[in-house]
Formats: sequence, C-alpha cells, structure tokens
Amino acid sequence: FLSHSLQAKMSRPVQARRLEGIDKNIWVEFVKLAATYSKVNLGQGFPDFPPPDFLTEALTRALGGGNHMLHQYTRAFGHPPLVKVLAQFFEKLLGRDLDPMTNVMVTVGAYQALFCCFQALVDEGDEVIIIEPFFDCYEPMVKMAGGTPVFVPLRPNPPKDGKLMSSADWQLDPAELASKFSERTKAIVLNSPNNPLGKVFSHGELGLIAELCVKHDVLCISDEVYEWLVYDGKQHTRIASLQGMWDRTVIIGSAGKTFSATGWKVGWAVGPDRLLQHLRTVHQNSVYHCATIAQEAVAQGFQRELMLYGKPESYFVQLPKELQQKRDWLVQSLDGVGMKPIIPEGTYFLVADISPFKSDVPDVPNSDEPYDSRFAKWMVKNKGLAAIPLSAFYSEAHKNNYTNFIRFCFAKEEATLKAASDILQKWKQEKNS
Repeated sequence: FLSHSLQAKMSRPVQARRLEGIDKNIWVEFVKLAATYSKVNLGQGFPDFPPPDFLTEALTRALGGGNHMLHQYTRAFGHPPLVKVLAQFFEKLLGRDLDPMTNVMVTVGAYQALFCCFQALVDEGDEVIIIEPFFDCYEPMVKMAGGTPVFVPLRPNPPKDGKLMSSADWQLDPAELASKFSERTKAIVLNSPNNPLGKVFSHGELGLIAELCVKHDVLCISDEVYEWLVYDGKQHTRIASLQGMWDRTVIIGSAGKTFSATGWKVGWAVGPDRLLQHLRTVHQNSVYHCATIAQEAVAQGFQRELMLYGKPESYFVQLPKELQQKRDWLVQSLDGVGMKPIIPEGTYFLVADISPFKSDVPDVPNSDEPYDSRFAKWMVKNKGLAAIPLSAFYSEAHKNNYTNFIRFCFAKEEATLKAASDILQKWKQEKNS
C-alpha cells in the first residue's frame, strides 16, 4: 500500500489559474536564438558599453572601503543615502517637497516596481488601460493581479512629404482613448519615452491623459525608465507634475537605464504615501530587500549628478548626446539599405519597416505566427543579425496589424553598429545582384 501511494501521480492541476496563458515570454525565445545564431545582437535592450567610471569606482569603493555594514541588510524599502538623494532629485524635477522615507521606495529594478504596482493597486475585475505598443510585461502582470487589460493603440500618421516617419507620428485618437475609460477602470499605464517606439508623449498628449484620469478618478502607473534618454532638444514631461496627477501617480525609474548598468537591478517608485504604502506591503512580502552595495553605488552616482545637474559634464547630459549620434548612424544605415526606420524621440530603441525585405522571407499561409516574428527568426539564423519583432509588444487581438516592423537597440559600441551595418549592406548587395 505504501509503495502504491508513493508512486501515485498528482492528478489535480498544480498551476495557479492566474498563470494560465501567460507562460510564453518573447525574451526567453529570442535571447536563446540570439545566443545561438547572432553575430550581432541588436535585440535585447542593454548597452554593450560600460557604465560611467564614476559609478564603477563608487561600487569598488563600497566593496573595499572598510564599511563592512554595506555587506549586510539595509533598510528594506531603500538604502537611506539612496532614498534621500532620489527625493532631492525628484523634488527638483517635480517642484514639490518629498519625504525620502514615504515618497520613495527602492526595488529590484523597475520590473519589480511595476510588479508591486499591479499587485498592490489592482483587484479582481479591475480594468487597466494599456497603450499599444507596450513593454511586454504589463499585460501578464495585470492578469496575474486578477485585472483585465484594456488596450488602446497609438496609430501611425505617415508624413505626406515622403520624409522618414518619426515616433511623434504615432498618436492616440482622443475619442478612442476616452471610450476606454469606465467605472471599472482602476489605472492607466503610461510609458514615456515609450519602448519600443521611442515616442516621447507631448505635453498636450499627457494633458489629455491627465484630464481623463482626474475625470474618472483613475490611477496612473508611469513607467519613466528612459527619462534621461531624450533627443533633438525634446523635453520629457512628468505626468505627475500636471494638475491633479501627483496624488494618483506612481513614477517608476531605473538605475539600469539611467546609468547604463542594467545588470545591477536597482529601480524605484516615487509617489504619494497613500499609494506607496501599499507597494511597500507587496515589497516586504516578496523580495523584502535589494542589494545594499548596488544601492550605495547608485546613491553616489546620483549625488554626483545632483551637483552637476544641467551642466555639460553631467552624465545625464552626455549620454543622450552620444546615443543620439548612435541613433542617427543606425537610422542612416537602415535607410541606406531600404529598411525604413521610424526616428525615435527617446529611449535606445528604434523600429524599422521591413516591407522592402519581405521577398527574402517566404510567407507561410495560415500560420498563427505573426510575419515579423518569422522574419526576425529567419534574419538571425540566416544573416546573424538579432532584432525583436514589433508584434511582441501588442495584444493578441492587435498583433497581426503591425507585422511589418522590427525593433533594434542602438545602445551599442560603434563597432557593434558598424558590424550590423555591414551585414545589412551585404544583404542589400545580394538582393540586387
């Protein structure tokens, strides 16, 4: 009898219902493909250049500086020097007084800050508006919290004069956006600058969103991880600074994007205590604590930037200048081979139209897989160039409407971008011969 019971397999489902249908992840698949086939990886969004010297020096100092307490737990909701300097920084940016202990929480990357928001603020049956294209974790995170995602697309309006499209040409339809708000709407997720498009929402567009949030008493989860990566003299407007929005907004930021150190996984949430207190509850019952040493180094990085705020030698001034040059270089090389890039106003991504290259990759009739996904897989296997299909950033209902685009990351060394350009040039010559 005993041996029989030991062999008996479980027949009840083991998976929690909230995980149904969200087990697939584009990054797992494409990171594996890139690792196997790519000579040049412009897929995943991380720099292949080092963080600034002042940041790595701060980490080295923290490691070997004799303060052995930096190897132990610090305050669960954020290392005191880091929350203090973040509060000082955001006071400047938002024009309001902040309490470092209640208005700032440090998280394991912006990813965990997002997770805390959805878990803390979204209930069974709540609707959450997501603007498409969207960073792909928003939808599964809403569903895991028991919420219902409601999608509203940015629609492209191509310029008439044959010029290259800009991310600014992708816009919300005000009436369509307004129609998505109802008494069931709990929150809207805003991502500006937007990944994957690189769109920086204008003051007017943010005003429209803010008006609807106030009218319908809706929260705003504002993912601003690319806040410093804005080009062509554009300004990043923080929606929390608009009338009526501070009280209903959680701002999410990332040291990974800010200081080009994505592997450090230091992020934060900034907002009113009435919202952040609930995020703290999720945080203390999930990860509890973030790496002390990394927080110490990031705090020192921000202290330097606070002193140099707005000055030419500030990293927050220099990095976008460098990245704008890299962007322009990639735009030129894509345009030169006939892939039509959409010029991003921010982030380190650009989306390109692959229509002229479609003849190389045969269509598979009746396939469930979007065309851009097949194209990206074919490109990495046959050309050694890794990118991400744009359809990965759309809901199931809309992903087949935008299958002529792929996303490239240009936060790369010049040598990497040149190698990508060489692959594209060679490919174009093969097409023409």
